[in-house]
Amino acid sequence: MDSSRNLAPTPLPAAPSRRSALAGLVAGAAGAVGAVAVAGAPAASAAPAAPAPNGSPTPGAMQLFTDPGLNFGALLALGGAGARASEVGEVLTAVNAINAAGPNEDTYTAEFRAWGDRLAGMRTGHRETDRFRSLRASQYYAQALFFVLGSTTPGDEERLYRAGRRNWDRFAHLCDPAAITDKVPYGRTPLPVWFFRPDTSGKPRPTVILTNGSDGQNVDMWTYGVMAALDRGWNALVYDGPGQGQLLFVDKVVFSPRWEQVVGPLVDWLLRRRDVDHRRIALTGLSMGGDLAPRAAAFDHRIAALVAMPGCLDPWLAFPPELREILTPDKAETNAIWNEEVVPELDPTEAYQLKKRFEPFSVEAMLAARRGRMFTDFWTAARRVVAMDITGVVRRIQAPTLVLDYQDEAFYPGQPRQMYELLRTRKDYIKLTAATGAQLHCSPMAPQQHCEVVFDWLEDTLGRRKG
Repeated sequence: MDSSRNLAPTPLPAAPSRRSALAGLVAGAAGAVGAVAVAGAPAASAAPAAPAPNGSPTPGAMQLFTDPGLNFGALLALGGAGARASEVGEVLTAVNAINAAGPNEDTYTAEFRAWGDRLAGMRTGHRETDRFRSLRASQYYAQALFFVLGSTTPGDEERLYRAGRRNWDRFAHLCDPAAITDKVPYGRTPLPVWFFRPDTSGKPRPTVILTNGSDGQNVDMWTYGVMAALDRGWNALVYDGPGQGQLLFVDKVVFSPRWEQVVGPLVDWLLRRRDVDHRRIALTGLSMGGDLAPRAAAFDHRIAALVAMPGCLDPWLAFPPELREILTPDKAETNAIWNEEVVPELDPTEAYQLKKRFEPFSVEAMLAARRGRMFTDFWTAARRVVAMDITGVVRRIQAPTLVLDYQDEAFYPGQPRQMYELLRTRKDYIKLTAATGAQLHCSPMAPQQHCEVVFDWLEDTLGRRKG
């Protein structure tokens, strides 16, 4: 998932100061029943999008925390229960404890870390129990990991990642059949992969490559694709790319704007397997993966179907315009503005938000954040984000493409529709709405509905299994 998932931008004053350039980073959240589908051309909504009471995208029982970032994280954890990637009672008990202690990055990190530790230490010798306790532990460590840079123990970031990864690996090993793990060549740092199969028959099957965003962990890929793929007789490939998972937190490799160089070796790896139907390899991208996956498909035409969840053309536009305006062609000038005019005015919450958002694009930003400091080279980090713009290459995509959108999409509003309009291939557009509880970036409260929409479309596009 995208680090911006919790950091929704909001409109800024007409005459902003440097401080107001950061305003809104802490605001916001911000086919199937309830979806608005477009096949070939825009169509009217099948069910009108119902506005939430009082204008809130998370009304009533959906409001676990008043802080929108903490609330989004908890809703995401709660939504994973349908895939056995969390337990409702565990999440709500954690929420109660955090609220009682005073909700902030420290209490959130500590409570979910404690839940991860608790489950990781509960080995029973029963395969299924240990399997799903490991999956839930990886979820809770991922929740703690997301907020740790805003806590008083930011140096624990890599340790939290490794704890979650150990439990994910244990879960993958305990699957039946066990996930196949490997390292796929990529530059100087190979990509770790986990290949999930419905069985060991060796029968060629359609296969989906699942692409995460800028802060999601592997457990999110189980919730948003692996389980659904296996249920339908598909294979699923999960991987860490640059700026993600192991490559970011351990190997210190940041995002690449040339994602075709990431996906290409994954396709090569799949094509060497006899249990993969070489004509039916699909690619999905969740959160900022909705920028990465389309970039790959624009240049690698072995992809037979593409899903952008949501469609994202330019991640830089998710940052407030006043912040974007301090980026100039001159590195020294830009960094002087950043260090002398912006950074001194940041409060702790604003500082955390910016550290987290820029972390996948800058090793300096990550290492400084782990020391409790703000990075100084804004120019280089911002230029890396700018380089992720795929507006100019979307027309090259040949694979049939589904573009998802969400009511109350806070980070890329309007971009899914813009991507859809730019496509020159077979295309469909679906908007998930509050009418069925599927609002917000990536539908955190409705991942099952999300997967139904995506995999129904993939089956209709690439064909259903026979027999």
